[in-house]
Amino acid sequence: MSDSDILATRAGIPVTRGEYERDAASLAAMLPSHDHVINICTDRYRFMVGLEAAKQRGQISLLPPSNAAGVLAALQAGYPDLYVLTDGLRTNLPEFMYPDILVPSAALPARPASGPALVLFTSGSTGKPKAVPKSWLALLNSAQAAGDRLGIAKLRNPTLIGTVPHQHSYGIESTILLALQHGVSLDTFLPLYPADIRAAIERAPCAKILVTTPVHLRALLAEPEGMPQVDLILSATAPLSQALAAGAERCFGARLMEIYGCTEAGQVATRRTAQETEWHCLDGVELSQDEYGTWASGAAVEGRALLHDEIELLGGGKFLLGERAADLVDVAGKRTSLSYLNHQLLSIAGVQDGVFLMGEPDGQLVARPMALVVAPALPAEAILKALRERIDAAFLPRPLVLVETLPRNALGKLPRADLLRLAGRA
Repeated sequence: MSDSDILATRAGIPVTRGEYERDAASLAAMLPSHDHVINICTDRYRFMVGLEAAKQRGQISLLPPSNAAGVLAALQAGYPDLYVLTDGLRTNLPEFMYPDILVPSAALPARPASGPALVLFTSGSTGKPKAVPKSWLALLNSAQAAGDRLGIAKLRNPTLIGTVPHQHSYGIESTILLALQHGVSLDTFLPLYPADIRAAIERAPCAKILVTTPVHLRALLAEPEGMPQVDLILSATAPLSQALAAGAERCFGARLMEIYGCTEAGQVATRRTAQETEWHCLDGVELSQDEYGTWASGAAVEGRALLHDEIELLGGGKFLLGERAADLVDVAGKRTSLSYLNHQLLSIAGVQDGVFLMGEPDGQLVARPMALVVAPALPAEAILKALRERIDAAFLPRPLVLVETLPRNALGKLPRADLLRLAGRA
């Protein structure tokens, strides 16, 4: 890769790798002297520059699960020396505003690749967000392995279009790091709605890679007519059904690769979901099992990370994925999973969105399943009647709450605390 290679496209204007490196060096010279920085730049290119600049200054970038004031304030309690790098969003913390003009400066020595560079935080979908330190070495090894598996080198001058936020581990690894490590041009626009995604694909030249989630895929397949073709689709952050994967491949005329991973371990494995159920570990990822569960390790993993799903090892780097431990439901001696219940709920005609969750135990009473459902044309009684035909009565939601919308974040995930607040208000 050379300085003249196109690294990113901002509003249709190409940015070369050399320009990116000069911008990062300039910003690094301007940053205040702190050990930790929260990078909340909404412009994806500025976020990229901010990460590299912080690395050059030896600062650790903190990437919270959201930019909510309470989340940022909680971070300050754990990292009192932090400041916020922002390009517009204001906070109550010490801030440095990304400058409109970057004055050229001599490059600073880069931070050693083996040292900690980032602290990612889990999404909080199953509880309190957890801090996960990452080194550049492990992150780059993971991005290299993923790009090799996906065959990025076989695509001609690919442009990467991502519908996922760049502060999340999936967003960093499958947009920013994939672009940096494999010479892919990153479209820095963050499209969220089907019309925006369609437009982003249409304006991209040559080969096109769409990095997205099952939530976005469902929305796109609801308006499939005239959808522009792409060359590769990546999906992660939530389980992807074989039917949805096959529908996406037909709609976009490209193979869809699903990525399995988690914040703690990073990218672990891939599969072509429309055609196979087995997962294939990335090069640089090894799985082992003991009485505590399944562990991921290797050059592409930071240390040794415990996975939270039931996994059946098949040998040769292959495995089958079972249910997540936190996803299992046991009521009156009967067992199922929240993902199975969600599948049955979403299969009901008229249900636009919905989710099961376990309520909080009340005194001596055990927790029971409850459900929040978006179904404007259906009464709760009709939904319960349909569920009785699909699931055991022990798992019927108590209560079933009709809501206008679910509090999905930019990744399509549903933080448990937000769901409980919504249920409480209803």
